[in-house]
Amino acid sequence: MNKNLLSYIALFLICFSALFKSQTYQLIGNPVVTTGWTMVAPTTTAVNGTDAFVQITPDTNNQSGSIRLNDPINLKFCDKWRVEFDFRMDSNQTANGDGLAFWYLQNPPVASVLGSGLGVSQNAVGLIVGFDTYNNTTTAVMSKVHVAYGQVANTTDQNNVEYFNVAGSSFHSPDLNTTLPFQGTTYKHVEVTAEVSTASPTGWTIQIKIDNTVICNQPFVPSGTAAAMTQGYFGFSASTGGNRSRHSIKNVKIYTDKVPILQPTISQSNCPNPTTGFATVNLTSFNNQFVANPANFTFTYFVQGNPTPIATPATFQYNAATTIIVRVKDNAGLLCDNADGRIQLALGDFTASNVTLTTCNNNYATTATFNLTSAAVTSTPGAIKKYYKTLQDLNNNVNEITNPASYVSAPGKVYVKVTTPQGCTGNAEITLAFFPLPTATDATLQTCFKTEVGLMGTFDLTTANVSSGVGITKVYFTTLENALNNTNPIADPTTHNASNSVVYVKITGTNSCWVIRKITLVVIPPTRSAVLKDKIICMEDRTTLDAGPGFVSYEWSTGATTQSITGVPVGSYWVRLQTGACFTMQFVSVRAAGNPTISSLDITNNTITVNVSGGTPAYQYSLNGTTWQTSNVFTGLPRGENKIFVKDSYNCEPIQIQVTVPNLLNAITPNGDNVNDVIDYTALAYKKNLVFIVYDRYGNKKYEADKIRNYKWDGTSGNKKLPTGTYWYTISWNENDKNNTQTVYNGWVLLKNRE
Repeated sequence: MNKNLLSYIALFLICFSALFKSQTYQLIGNPVVTTGWTMVAPTTTAVNGTDAFVQITPDTNNQSGSIRLNDPINLKFCDKWRVEFDFRMDSNQTANGDGLAFWYLQNPPVASVLGSGLGVSQNAVGLIVGFDTYNNTTTAVMSKVHVAYGQVANTTDQNNVEYFNVAGSSFHSPDLNTTLPFQGTTYKHVEVTAEVSTASPTGWTIQIKIDNTVICNQPFVPSGTAAAMTQGYFGFSASTGGNRSRHSIKNVKIYTDKVPILQPTISQSNCPNPTTGFATVNLTSFNNQFVANPANFTFTYFVQGNPTPIATPATFQYNAATTIIVRVKDNAGLLCDNADGRIQLALGDFTASNVTLTTCNNNYATTATFNLTSAAVTSTPGAIKKYYKTLQDLNNNVNEITNPASYVSAPGKVYVKVTTPQGCTGNAEITLAFFPLPTATDATLQTCFKTEVGLMGTFDLTTANVSSGVGITKVYFTTLENALNNTNPIADPTTHNASNSVVYVKITGTNSCWVIRKITLVVIPPTRSAVLKDKIICMEDRTTLDAGPGFVSYEWSTGATTQSITGVPVGSYWVRLQTGACFTMQFVSVRAAGNPTISSLDITNNTITVNVSGGTPAYQYSLNGTTWQTSNVFTGLPRGENKIFVKDSYNCEPIQIQVTVPNLLNAITPNGDNVNDVIDYTALAYKKNLVFIVYDRYGNKKYEADKIRNYKWDGTSGNKKLPTGTYWYTISWNENDKNNTQTVYNGWVLLKNRE
């Protein structure tokens, strides 16, 4: 008896219909889900708050119910199987009975079975594990576990599972009523585990645990008709008689999974040996088509209808259409064997299949490298293949391709001659084609300048519209060489800082083919107003600043959002100009015009020459601030105080100065008569730095009258009278204004001294 079991725990009932899928059965949920199970009345599901269970019998007399799987289970190829469940037997009276049973039967109950047999069908064939609470001999309440592996008559109170005694096929525990009573409101957890018996390979070593206490752990062999069982039904039953209990189960899990296979049927046609008429095939070569890792499994092969394993599967011969049954055994012993595999063998002339090989011509290459040996022109193991560029070369057996695993070619065709181990030959055509490359194009990205120095900007390369293909991937590089070598990709393409330059993107499609496209990066420079210039105005004036048309938006430092702002005083300003999506900050100054300065005044008789510096020429001059002239010379001025006004080309508030034109004395006669004895300029003593200097006609300084000499000259020099003659003099001072304007008065005087 050959048996295997899937021991890992699955949480849901899956895959009842597929023969080559794993199987796990459960009764769980709130309420309990019974899909795939059949209940025999009065069995029903019940819910009491969080307690969801299957009630096999109610707490009434003379009841019998059961629940079983709809599908029979074949344990023939299982080394292990396991069942877990919780049971509860509770009642409102002390006379309790009869108990419940878990079973694997060839003939499960299909209707209510009254009596003391725990609800098990009459003449039940299979394995029964009973949890008995009524002693049919003493009529006392008890808690015993019975095991029967055979045929149980179950027709009277004296031939049920309690009285089944066949050596090696039965078990009866001592009464557990004092240590592990079955009756009560608390659920008991049961685990029944079966493994192939080492003592008897036709039987099982069965361990039974209740609340983790081992009750039974011994080998059992099937007796009677149970020895011939090939399949059975897992299920539960319970009954009451004169004594009664409510019998409930929940959290039922039955594990009987088998090896999953990739496909159930493989077909192959082989050519026969012309001499013998037999074809030869290596059945083991199909193993990797049934499972992904054949080394973990043992394969046994049978000709359908013949129970004897094929002795030499690697050289199996046949001369007619034959079906091979493949049994897959898990070497780890965790999964049940799977005997669903089929190999359909036929006889026929050998034919090699035309195929197409497709590969990538990356980055628009005109050729690509093809592995001709990967072309599946035949599934015959051990076949020899030779490749040729033309059919003529193949037929003449010349110019064989010597590098079929790395054949470089443009799209086209090559030809292959296939020879099987049996000597059959066939020709096939291999079409060489390119996968479609990702549809892509070069692109240009523009961004606003980030810094003017070097004209840098930040680009999100992922927004470049180089391709709209679905499922593509893009990697970005700063050089074409890096893109071709797939080295040094740009770490964060969403924030790539660059000046005007080019980057490259490697675009890979879902078929792993790739192309490289160019992305031109353009940094939009700052766009400033050509008409907005610094201005110079009079301090007291106001002006208009106009950024000019052509910008999307304007934002001034004053808060204005118009093209121009008016009434602007002296100060510093900026305007934020929008061009497209970019903004440029432009600064502009309104400066106060510099005032002109009267640097000096030259007075000659009644004429004043005004010398001006600073400001912006041309200057204008006035004596009253109303009437202006462009000449800086005023003539015919009256003696005494005069005002002079000056303004420059900005026509701002004029500057002014008060000027003194001294009284003119052109002759002195220092003879002591007190008439014109001296030249006296003490009237100008209030002027700053007043100096009165007399020169002879040769320009020699003769006298200097200052504050000490009281600004007077009496016609002497060095306390000596000068000779009669004409003398020249200057009077200079600084006006009492903020600029200390230098004023110079020039005149002459006739000196008459008595000899």
